[in-house]
Amino acid sequence: MPARRTAISAFRRALAAMGLLALLAEPAAALYPKKGDSEPHAGVRNARRMTIQGIDVSRWQAQIDWSKVKDAGTRFAFIKATEGGDHLDPNFRRNWAEARKAGVPRGAYHFVYWCRPAKDQVRWFKKNIPRDPDALPPVLDVEWNGESAKCGKKIPRDKALAKIREMLRGLQEHTGKKPIIYTDITFHEDVLEGEFNDHPYWLRSTAAPLKHRYEREKWEFWQFTTTGKVPGITGDVDRNAFYGTEAEFAGWREGRFDIGARKWRGGEPKVAGPKPPATSAGSFAPKAAGGTPLRMAPPAKVPQRTVANRDVETTGSIVAD
Repeated sequence: MPARRTAISAFRRALAAMGLLALLAEPAAALYPKKGDSEPHAGVRNARRMTIQGIDVSRWQAQIDWSKVKDAGTRFAFIKATEGGDHLDPNFRRNWAEARKAGVPRGAYHFVYWCRPAKDQVRWFKKNIPRDPDALPPVLDVEWNGESAKCGKKIPRDKALAKIREMLRGLQEHTGKKPIIYTDITFHEDVLEGEFNDHPYWLRSTAAPLKHRYEREKWEFWQFTTTGKVPGITGDVDRNAFYGTEAEFAGWREGRFDIGARKWRGGEPKVAGPKPPATSAGSFAPKAAGGTPLRMAPPAKVPQRTVANRDVETTGSIVAD
C-alpha cells in the first residue's frame, strides 16, 4: 500500500477512535431535548434513552406549570400524597388537579413510617388519596427513614413485610388497582429480595444500571436522577423511566396489562413478524425500549449497607420530599 494512503488510513482510524471515546464519555442524547440534568451521570445514560419518561414531585418543587411539564414530553408523574399516619403533602391536591387538567397521567404515593401501625397509615391514605378512575395505580414508598429522630429506627424484616402486606392490601382495596412498590438499594437488600414479585417495582439508582445494584430479575420503573431539569419546574426534580413498550404502557393504564406479573387480561396487541430478541434488564436497545420480558442473570450480591456507610449518591431517598 502506498505510504500516503497508509497515512490517511491511520489518520481516519485515529479520528474514528477519538469519536468513539467522545461518545462514551458524553451522556447519551435524550429523547426529549427539552429535559435535562444539572448533574448528569454516565452510569444512567441508558435511562435517558428509554421511550416513556416521567417525574415524581412533592411540595419541594413548589408551584408547577403542568402545561409546560406536559409539553416537555412527560408521560407520567408520581405525586406525593401522604406520609405516616397524619401528614398530607401541602401541594398534593393542587398538583393532583392541575396535572390532570394538563393531561399528565398521575399516581399518588404514600411514604411509610415504620413506627406507626399499618392500620393507622391505611386509614390516613384512604382518607386523602382520591379514587379517581383515570389515576395511575398508587405507590407504596418503603425505605428506612434514618433521618427521622422519631421513626428512624429499623424494625425486623418479618415485621416490615407484615406492614407492607397490610398497606399494599389497603391501597388496592381503596383504589381498585395493584400498587407499585418504590424502594432504594439498602431497603431492598434488607427486606424485599424475593418478595412481592407480582407487584410492579420502581427502583432507585442514580449512578449505575439497576442490574448492578439490585438482586432482582425485573422492574418496571427506574428513578435515575434527582437533579433533573424539566420546563415548568423551578430547580431540580426526580426523573424516571418506564421499562416497557407503548402498548404495555397503554394497556397498563387501561387495566388490560398487569405490568407486575407481565400478563395481559385481554386485548393483547397482535404482533406481525418474528418476535424481537429479549434485552437484558438494565440494558437498552433504542428500538426495543424494553418491549420484551426482561431477564437477566442475578447480579453479584450487593455489599451490606448501613446508615453509617451508605453512599447518598446511590442510596438516597425521596423521603427528603
